[in-house]
Amino acid sequence: MLTADRVSFAYRASAPLVVDDVSLAIAPGEMVGILGPNGSGKTTLLKMLAGTLTPSAGAIAFDRRRLTDWTRRDLARRIALVPQETHAPFDFTVLDIVLMGRFPHLGTFALEGPDDLAIARQALASTGTSAFEDRAFATLSGGEKQRVVIASALAQTPELLLLDEPTASLDLGHQLDVQLLLAGLNRDRGVTMVLSTHDLNLAAALCRQLILLRGGRVLAQGATEDVLTPAAVRELYGVDADIQRHPAAGHLTVTALARVP
Repeated sequence: MLTADRVSFAYRASAPLVVDDVSLAIAPGEMVGILGPNGSGKTTLLKMLAGTLTPSAGAIAFDRRRLTDWTRRDLARRIALVPQETHAPFDFTVLDIVLMGRFPHLGTFALEGPDDLAIARQALASTGTSAFEDRAFATLSGGEKQRVVIASALAQTPELLLLDEPTASLDLGHQLDVQLLLAGLNRDRGVTMVLSTHDLNLAAALCRQLILLRGGRVLAQGATEDVLTPAAVRELYGVDADIQRHPAAGHLTVTALARVP
């Protein structure tokens, strides 16, 4: 579905590379996690995969066509990006925010019709936010806002959903809500997902494939069971960790033990 062939990126011609010679392939229906410390290039890579940044070198293709060959509107009908934070500059309602996801499907100067409203309300229902439809987006909690932003992305009816730190700054309950939401969307609706996160346990619970980034380069990639190891965590974060399969949860769990001297 999505491939990156030796892509690199720098924000200025003379600046160091933020992403350096990264290659990857995302299969349809997959759930892929991108892990790495602060400044490792996770967000920049996601933006390149979404087509909002153009690689300084290399190429990215979606559905066997380079992203540069797609129009922004056509690409937005197929790929949705959920950023770390969303701020509404005006007093939009929740329904207004979700309807913004329908813009790529509307003609020039066209207004949303009954079908668009139905899709938006279905997205609200899918994320458990229907009760907020008429509320001002700014009045919601952090977890509620995150679910509404995901609903807006779903209203684009994308085949690929890219998420940047989807549980950042959320409390434990809201983290679990988002985790279950994403797992359900992938399982029940077949939405392909790529998410960046600092939460190793979230990645272990959700993702079947992992990409480990350090200094903009791929340290390792492959099946979660193979990639998420104490040696990899030590090299990636400078932390000794214990990694075990949780008997009740059924997935790997990571417990940090100590900083590497």
